[in-house]
Amino acid sequence: MRPVTLSKRLRSVVSMVTAGNRVCDVGCDHGFVPIWLVQQTKSPWVLAMDLREGPLRAAGENVAAYGLGRQIETRLSDGLHNYTIGEADTLICAGMGGGLMRRILETEREKAASFRELILQPQSEIEQFRRFLRESGYAIADEEMIEEDGKFYQVIRAVSDQKEETADDELCKLKDRYGPVLLQKKTPVFLSFLEREAALYEEILKNLRAQGLHEEKRRARYEQVEALLQDNMRVRQM
Repeated sequence: MRPVTLSKRLRSVVSMVTAGNRVCDVGCDHGFVPIWLVQQTKSPWVLAMDLREGPLRAAGENVAAYGLGRQIETRLSDGLHNYTIGEADTLICAGMGGGLMRRILETEREKAASFRELILQPQSEIEQFRRFLRESGYAIADEEMIEEDGKFYQVIRAVSDQKEETADDELCKLKDRYGPVLLQKKTPVFLSFLEREAALYEEILKNLRAQGLHEEKRRARYEQVEALLQDNMRVRQM
């Protein structure tokens, strides 16, 4: 059978996994990430878990079709509820909202903290999710931004960290918003993201000026977006 082909987003996810680690994939959907990890000998064993019976059944069928039943176990689970500490080294959570991802990690804090690394790809609320990681004792060891089908995605590799940063520090806020590693790397994709974001902010400000800034709500919105644009410009000049 032909090797599994992953999207650009998911290739970025699997690239973050430390070779040789056992993996727990929460929200495995149809099981293609676990299959790829074993096919490419990046992981010797993967636990594929999902809350939904339909996708998990499909994952099990795909695993069987590829003859990988001994190396990939499928398990019905709401987040990490049915995971046992010590079964895996790496946790993957990809393709779900940042709020849901936070709930999964918060609900099972001890289990989440037992992994050597967390590979996370939040689809929304990314700034809030980075802040949650920092305040929960995790450091972002690596992060990539990719663009696929006109949309930007961030993939985070987080590890336990005992260092603390001041929550009201301006640089700390920028790190939460844009990613501490992305700020250092300044990849072409990240710079493209900043340019697109700046253009969006400028368009919003232009429209607000055209409508007039007499109303308090509109004026407050203008000041908010203007501050965001200033942060964006500061990051591009760093």
